[in-house]
Amino acid sequence: MEPETFPEALADTLAGVQRLIRRRLRGGMTAPRLRGAEVDLLRLVVARPGIGVSEAAKESYLAGNSVSTLVNQLARDGFLVRETDPADRRAARLMPTPAAEARLRDWRQRRAALVRNQVVRLDEADRAALEAALPALRRLAANLHEEAEET
Repeated sequence: MEPETFPEALADTLAGVQRLIRRRLRGGMTAPRLRGAEVDLLRLVVARPGIGVSEAAKESYLAGNSVSTLVNQLARDGFLVRETDPADRRAARLMPTPAAEARLRDWRQRRAALVRNQVVRLDEADRAALEAALPALRRLAANLHEEAEET
């Protein structure tokens, strides 16, 4: 592959894999579907219970009003609870509900099973190549995250 085409091919491949995983996971859902941004926000709140709306917006690289809309929807659907920040009564802290934790646990298990079932279909050389690429992909993600924080 030509060096000038590699970045685009990599980005297209990663986006395609992510899109296909989400589509396949949506296909087996019996509960109402959550959009990607809703799942991402729930994952953030479960990982960092008590995070504020503005901090969640910054962490998600979304506008504050977009996160507020997501929070309203997720709270209405029983996945998030807004608690008043004791340090600043005007601010809210976001807490996941047991329903959110159960939904994400199910999503992670289904995602892991889906990917596991596809990875075992690959030959040993392809599995080894994917495993060897993980550290570089993590560094790529970290670089993208750091660069986004600088802007």
